This record gives sequence, C-alpha cells and structure tokens, in this order.
Amino acid sequence: MTTLQDASQLQLDRMRRAWRGSALPGFLRWWGGELSPLVPARWRAAFAGGQRWYAIERGEDGWRLRRAGEAASLAEIADIDGAEHRAGVLAHALREADPTDRRVALVLPSAQVLRRRLVLPVAARDNLRQVVGFDLDRQTPFRAEDIHYGVRELEETASEGRFVAELAATPRSTLDPLLDELAVLGIHPDRVDVAQGSALAGVDLLPPARAPRRVDRRRRLNAALVAAIVLLVFAGMLTWLHNRNAALATMSATVESMRADAQKVSALRQRLTDSAGASGFLARKKTESPSIMPVLEELTHRLPDDTWLERFTLNGTGQLGFQGQSPQAARLIDALKGARTLGEPSFQGTIQSDPTSGKERFYMQAKALMPKPETANAPEAR
Repeated sequence: MTTLQDASQLQLDRMRRAWRGSALPGFLRWWGGELSPLVPARWRAAFAGGQRWYAIERGEDGWRLRRAGEAASLAEIADIDGAEHRAGVLAHALREADPTDRRVALVLPSAQVLRRRLVLPVAARDNLRQVVGFDLDRQTPFRAEDIHYGVRELEETASEGRFVAELAATPRSTLDPLLDELAVLGIHPDRVDVAQGSALAGVDLLPPARAPRRVDRRRRLNAALVAAIVLLVFAGMLTWLHNRNAALATMSATVESMRADAQKVSALRQRLTDSAGASGFLARKKTESPSIMPVLEELTHRLPDDTWLERFTLNGTGQLGFQGQSPQAARLIDALKGARTLGEPSFQGTIQSDPTSGKERFYMQAKALMPKPETANAPEAR
C-alpha cells in the first residue's frame, strides 16, 4: 500500500510541476485580478476561499501566533500559563478561519536552519526528496538520521539538463521538542518553514511521518459534484444514443417494409417483362421465320408423283432439308430449278439404292426463298 501511495504521490507531484510550469496559472491570476474589482465587496467576502496560512513562532518565554505575511500578532501565550489556557487562546485565535482552509506553519529562525543551493540533473526532479536524502552526509555536517530536512525546486535557470533546488535542514533535537510541545497545545503544523521577514520562505522541513492527515470535505464535495456531472453527461449521451437507436430501428423497419413492397413490385415487373419478352420473342420468331406452307406447296407440285419424302426440316434461317426416295433422284435438281420458294438445291452426301423399294435414297438441301409473312402481306406504300 505504501508503494502505491508513493507512486500516486509522485504522479501528483509531476502534475503540480507541470501545472506550475504552464502559463495557465498566471493567466488565471491575472484574469481573477481583473474581474475581482467588478464584484461587490460583500460577494467577494462571501465567496472568498482557499488556504489561509498562519505562522506560529517560539519565543524566549512563549509562543506567538500571527497571519502569514503580517507582522502583527493574533495571540501570544506565555509558558507560565497552564496548557489548557494556552490551547484555548490559540484555538480562539484560529477560529476566524474555516478549519478546511486553515493551515499552520511552524516558523524557525534562520539561525537554526542550514540552507544550501543545489544544482541537480533533471532526472532527479521526479523523486527530489529521496535523491537529496541519499546525499545528506555530504551536503550537511550532520548525519542523515540526526536531522529533518526539506528540499524544493527553485525557479532559477541552470545549464541544459540541470535545475536548481534548495536544501534546508535542522537538527532533530531542535525540531522534535517544538512539535511535541505544539501537539500538547492542540496544534499540528502543516509545515515547518523558515522566517523571511513576515512571510514564509517556502521550504518545508516537516517530517512526512508527522504531517497531519486532513479530510478536505470541500474537495470531496467537488469530486462528488464532478462525478455527478460526468454521470449525468454519460446518462444524457446514453439517452441520446438510445433515442437514436430507437429511431434508427423504426426507420429500418419502415425501410425493410418498403423494400419488401419494392421487391414484390420488382418481381411483378420482372414477370411482366419476361412474359412480354417471351410473347414478343415468339411473335418475332414467327414473323422472322419463312412460311412453310408455300415451300411444301412448291415441293408437292415440282417433285414427280413417284417420289416421296421421308423427312422434311426448315429452320429459322430458311435452311431447308428433306430426305426421301425416287426412281431417278438425279433428275430432282432439274425439277427444282426455277422454283419461286426454293433456291440453291443440292444433294447432301451420296445417292444410295434402297434394296427394299428398289428406288434411290437421297438427301437434299435448299434455301427457302419465300418472303416473310409481314413483308408479303404489308400494304403498298402510298
């Protein structure tokens, strides 16, 4: 669990550094400063929030409490007073700030704190405290187990690949008794800093083990509100998607119904087209094919009476074929010359004798010359 907390704290530190290094905080401060005079003073006081820092310092004969950045004291308590009285005085002085926003810093005199400027590689920035902690024996005249220390990154420029940090250290024998005494008075400092005039230097020497655990109700409320907003947005998106899918399903059903009707109409149209095409094809074939009756009539008149046909074919291109028997098959060519409906008569294969009938078996081909019925029956143009 500690490893997980350290990893999450490391990520938070990286995010804080990225935020501080961006131009957005400065812009927001400028923008807020420009808008603040436009808001009534009562409203500014009602909506004022954020951390309010107090500095508590140890004097020769007691403690002194003041607001950070101000020299005037809010409360001064002497060691000769009872612990309950001193704790009550401090609690009354701190009551002006909301407990959520109240922060207390134990301020040490500069003479009790060793401060050093360090130039470190950029790789040490992600785990600055641990990196500096390994080098405390060389950077300070104390052993690491004998001091409390803090380290912070400075906004100074350094050479490429390096940055500037400040190390502050104080002996445990100096700091621990002060923290124990404040704990008896009901004060648990949020940081241990160094005096820089009436302000705070910005370095924190408070041991992580003695840092107070605060429950930020306002942050929890804000987190709950953000979570609620996200859930509402997500619910709105789901509702929109549901309505869209419902409308799409309705449209799809309508389209499918119309598609089924269209398919039925298309099938009926296709059947009508096929029927019309079939009837037209038959009619066209009928009109394009030569008439068979004139051809049969011509053959009947021109073939001798002792000749008969066994097979007769006439295809759509007018190619005529007929097979039969005749006493003198060679004379059939002369018999068919000059026919109106027959042309180019010729024998196909050889003429063979039929031993049964004693006649000659033949197979002939010719070209039907009869005009098409529509051409023959068409009225003359006027």
